[in-house]
Amino acid sequence: MAPRRSPSRNLLLAALPAADYARIEPSLETVSVKLKDVLHKPGDPLRHVYFPGGGFCSVLTVLEDGGMVEVATIGREGMVGMSAILDSGPVPSMAMVQAETDTTYRMAVAAFRAEMDRRGAFHRLMSRYAQALIAFVMQSTACNAVHSIEQRLARWLLMAQDRVAANEFPLTQEFVAMMLGATRPTVSVVAGTLQRAGLIRYHRGHVTVLDRAALEAASCECYRTATRLLNDVTLGGRAGR
Repeated sequence: MAPRRSPSRNLLLAALPAADYARIEPSLETVSVKLKDVLHKPGDPLRHVYFPGGGFCSVLTVLEDGGMVEVATIGREGMVGMSAILDSGPVPSMAMVQAETDTTYRMAVAAFRAEMDRRGAFHRLMSRYAQALIAFVMQSTACNAVHSIEQRLARWLLMAQDRVAANEFPLTQEFVAMMLGATRPTVSVVAGTLQRAGLIRYHRGHVTVLDRAALEAASCECYRTATRLLNDVTLGGRAGR
């Protein structure tokens, strides 16, 4: 059965066969999310999963001292609330909106689990996505351990640009420091280096990508690897197979 050619702006939902999408469509509520909205916090019961239709969210590990480090970036290629694929227990991480959008598809966990229990195309697609996201997190962990802050910032900017589909987007030093596990002064120095090289322009909480090719060259292989892992879920084969 052919994937649905639908107005859905989320690539996972758009990859579903038409009959499967039609069955879950009544369970999808379209909501808008704003910058810094928290979709769930560690220890909270998971009540909804979210399929972004634009913008993106960060999945964050929260430390005992309140510090936060990003472990995954999720945009229209994925779903926020992966623990619902395995069970409906308390969530282990925080999910925060990094770029707002008027189109996010929200689905109650009970409806999500009911569709997963059918063991059809929806189950196969979400299971593949869960595997890809775990691999994405593992790649990010390796990147944070061995690659320079310049490479990691370039990788993060490329992923952000992919998800907002625009050259300019809001970005504060506070957010970047949190995403990369670095100090704000370090982020300021590194962003200044990229700006002087003509790769980006950074001014008053907004960044503009000026030279995409050069930014890709400044990044590490983790950008290409992580992007391929997630794209293969929706582009590498039909969910109905």
